[in-house]
Amino acid sequence: MTGVLKKGLVLLVVVFIGFYMFNDPNGLAQTTKDASAGLWDGLTNLFGAMIDFLDAIKS
Repeated sequence: MTGVLKKGLVLLVVVFIGFYMFNDPNGLAQTTKDASAGLWDGLTNLFGAMIDFLDAIKS
């Protein structure tokens, strides 16, 4: 991507989040909470699988 396209995409995301924050702050808070919980669960599963894989290689 070119620099102008990246800046435009970042600006579009920032404007969307700002619009969403002013129109539905509770919805944005809940969406953020759900997304962070999902990310945490995904990372926990990923690292658990990596540990199991490395343990299987060792034995």
